[in-house]
Amino acid sequence: MSKATPTNAHSTAPHVADRHEVIRVQGARENNLKDVNVEIPKRRLTVFTGVSGSGKSSLVFGTIAAESQRMINETYSAFVQGFMPTLSRPEVDVLEGLTTAIIVDQERMGANPRSTVGTATDANAMLRILFSRLGQPHIGSPNAYSFNVPSVKASGAITVERGAGRTKTEKATFNRLGGMCPRCEGMGSVNDIDLTQLYDDSKSLNEGAITIPGYSMEGWYGRIFRGSGYFDPDKPIRRYTKKELHDLLYREPTKIKVDGINLTYSGLIPQIQKSFLSKDVDALQPHIRAFVERAVTFTTCPECDGTRLSREARSSKIRGKSIADVCAMQISDLAAWIRDLDEPSVAPLLTGLQHLFDSFEEIGLGYLSLDRPAGTLSGGEAQRTKMIRHLGSSLTDVTYVFDEPTIGLHPHDIQRMNNLLLRLRDKGNTVLVVEHKPETIAIGDHVVDLGPGAGTAGGEVVFEGTVDGLRASGTLTGQHLDDRAALKPSVRKPTGVLPVRGADTHNLRDVDVDIPLGVLVVVTGVAGSGKSSLIHGSVSGRDGVVSVDQTGIRGSRRSNPATYTGLLDPIRKAFAKANGVKPALFSPNSEGACPTCNGAGVIYTDLGMMAGVATTCEECEGRRFQASVLEYHLGGRDVSEVLAMSVTEAEQFFGAGEARTPAAHAILDRLADVGLGYLTLGQPLTTLSGGERQRLKLATHMAEKGGVYVLDEPTTGLHLADVEQLLGLLDRLVDSGKSVIVIEHHQAVMAHADWLIDLGPGAGHDGGRIVFEGTPADLVAARSTLTGEHLAAYVGA
Repeated sequence: MSKATPTNAHSTAPHVADRHEVIRVQGARENNLKDVNVEIPKRRLTVFTGVSGSGKSSLVFGTIAAESQRMINETYSAFVQGFMPTLSRPEVDVLEGLTTAIIVDQERMGANPRSTVGTATDANAMLRILFSRLGQPHIGSPNAYSFNVPSVKASGAITVERGAGRTKTEKATFNRLGGMCPRCEGMGSVNDIDLTQLYDDSKSLNEGAITIPGYSMEGWYGRIFRGSGYFDPDKPIRRYTKKELHDLLYREPTKIKVDGINLTYSGLIPQIQKSFLSKDVDALQPHIRAFVERAVTFTTCPECDGTRLSREARSSKIRGKSIADVCAMQISDLAAWIRDLDEPSVAPLLTGLQHLFDSFEEIGLGYLSLDRPAGTLSGGEAQRTKMIRHLGSSLTDVTYVFDEPTIGLHPHDIQRMNNLLLRLRDKGNTVLVVEHKPETIAIGDHVVDLGPGAGTAGGEVVFEGTVDGLRASGTLTGQHLDDRAALKPSVRKPTGVLPVRGADTHNLRDVDVDIPLGVLVVVTGVAGSGKSSLIHGSVSGRDGVVSVDQTGIRGSRRSNPATYTGLLDPIRKAFAKANGVKPALFSPNSEGACPTCNGAGVIYTDLGMMAGVATTCEECEGRRFQASVLEYHLGGRDVSEVLAMSVTEAEQFFGAGEARTPAAHAILDRLADVGLGYLTLGQPLTTLSGGERQRLKLATHMAEKGGVYVLDEPTTGLHLADVEQLLGLLDRLVDSGKSVIVIEHHQAVMAHADWLIDLGPGAGHDGGRIVFEGTPADLVAARSTLTGEHLAAYVGA
């Protein structure tokens, strides 16, 4: 007995493996972080807060999640790593206690025209197997139901081995049935190209007849067209023979030799289809998109009626429904249809599909259909679609990292999202959430508040602890956590109306509405109720309407706020005028670039499958310009010093004195207006947060001449303190005589509106109707809709 006692005593002590209860970060310096030290409890929900640009994403995504993914990638062989994206080690001294990180970010889904909700979530793959087993008539393997697989026929001689070394040649025919519609090649739409937009037939090629962007006769294309020998480059196109015109427009890719160089010549139409039309129109550069919209008309494919599928694939049915019918159904209806199928032979498949569709409903996306193109999903919808595959996962002790999961969610839906986050935590996972909404901050077990400001004024942990501790802490987030916007005592009177009649885009049901002009109009409703369909479908395309949608800013590490907003042009001209030299010298992407690093400021060394190394260029010391260019000054500063200024500093610099430049000052004013005064002019766009990019875009659109501004969820990525500044900006726009229409879920913006249009009552086919029009005070008094109930609770009515 005496020997057994110490053993029992020993067994009650904690096991050595249970000591690792925190993720410990020491000395994090990624982007603007200033030696941040933080301990994050495992198997808890930790919320990261702070103003936009304070360093939340740098800590959560750029440090913790990036290092976890990098270490997992290192467990693969060097051969496999060669095919994976290379991740550099984050700037941090110590990272301990990491677990596998699963990242659910805000990135929109790829705008590949072949990608749909069904293909992105693997629902289509399962449905194809289901139809190949149960579909009547039976037409073939799952490939016969895929709109990405073409039908193939081949015939020829095959060699058959018979016995000891004897062979016999036989003729064989081979067929593979694919589900792709042959007319539209699985795109669902066919295009018709207006030839008059491709060339001016009164000119010859040498005179610049081709009007397609990028097809100048001075470049490669000119060399190919002149050297092809198919036509005379000095002959006007209207005098071409039938054969010459066919070669110019339709010739299939052909190998040719020009000046001893092997090149490929192909006609203009195959070239356009390959380079422009194989991509999603919205993903093209603005000038190319304008050309495509001018020259190409897209119509629904008459053969497959937009379903993308071949006649055979549409003919095979289960209980009277083809795979095209099933993919067009609303997912909530499809879930019920699957539940009614009782086929023991495919029971595991039906269980998998049922679980997948139930997850869609649970996450609030039951209103989507599987044939919806992935590129048309909003940022919030795309993020929730990515979440679906993690909902039923049996994994535990995983770190889930979410970037503002409440984006695009009505207050009614936020509660549902909070429950999902708590369920993931309760399964034994660590959940890290970057968030601004007080409803989600409130459910956190642990809060890390970064600040105190944004950019160089941020990057420090200003509070760590519980939500109640945050309220009492006096930090910017703590002060604004219980902010509630009040209803306005009086609202503006409209100066006119913008009529919308018979709107039926997507799920809208012949909506008639008069949108008041000269006031702040907020369009609201639960996710999927038809807000974007109404505004983008019936208002955005009109003359004088400036639309700022949710599409992300695309920018390389050479892009920065100065290049994106067009600010660099007046700066270059001002420097050139003051010094009597060419403006091109003052661009790091043109003649003034440092020759060693080509104006990048850093030299990238590619190390194969290892992470590349970026070292500051020794020649220009990261300034990006040649030494001779930096000898030219404006107002006592060289161009690299100007690009290192913050927007606020530059506003003063270009506002008065020798450097006074009204054109530059006007752009800087707009950047300061949207709350980006802390950004430096030369900061690469790749380092900006989602909220900063959204506001940068807003600032550039404010310059456009238009009477009506349409803003799609401008509070995305905005801290509670910044929402106040945004409301001030919207007020200034309206007071200057503009009409502002905002699609928004944030109650502070609703309360501040002059007029509310509420869509609903539900999502998908349960929505698409206007359930309320009037002032916010009337909606709160009536409480007739979901929005009304939540707004009344928010303003404390």
